[in-house]
Amino acid sequence: MDRVALRGLKARGHHGVFPKEREEGQTFIVDLVLGLDTRPAAADDDLAKTVHYGIVAEEVVAVVQGEPVNLIETLAERIAQACLKHDGVREVEVCVHKPDAPITVPFDDVTVTITRSRV
Repeated sequence: MDRVALRGLKARGHHGVFPKEREEGQTFIVDLVLGLDTRPAAADDDLAKTVHYGIVAEEVVAVVQGEPVNLIETLAERIAQACLKHDGVREVEVCVHKPDAPITVPFDDVTVTITRSRV
């Protein structure tokens, strides 16, 4: 399976279990790896035969900016399901970064990474 990766998609969302997270929001960063067969697109040099990663990026940002959830696990699942709606995408790895998570000790990042595929 071939891979198309999008790294560092940024969007502001209001996800989290604490009222301050819901009220003020924070930046979330999303990395995606889409699994698909790129051979038909390459053979014909045809965008219609692959995934349009610009559209995927816009949809992912809309999910992050959309309805708040408590957990970044839930957010990652919603993002994965949005990616799998694209016909050519057979598998997706989603990594959601929450660099401003409410943790009381110094840290660089909090991430949740999931992999989902068509059943």
